[in-house]
Amino acid sequence: MAELGKRLKTLLEQKQMSQKDLATAVGCTEAAISHYIKGDRVPRASVLTKIAIALDTTSDYLMEGIPTDVTGELDYAKKLIARNVTQMSKSEKRAIINILMGEDDE
Repeated sequence: MAELGKRLKTLLEQKQMSQKDLATAVGCTEAAISHYIKGDRVPRASVLTKIAIALDTTSDYLMEGIPTDVTGELDYAKKLIARNVTQMSKSEKRAIINILMGEDDE
């Protein structure tokens, strides 16, 4: 199952919504929602936005898993930095440290 589908399924369970409920809220068919959850299809941007609104989340979270809460955002930022630290220059690393310390980057 595609990551989008997994996130959709989890959010539906958390919100105690059925696929039919989501389809009605979005204005699409239940079959379309089923295809998104299975990973057979990816919704158009306009439909994705409606799904995000109906599930009280963001399109970024649905498509990329980018968290919508502060704790999740911090964890995501840590992973991004850890994954890229070996390719960062000293000045890029220093800029991140300055941001964290609340200091001006100039």
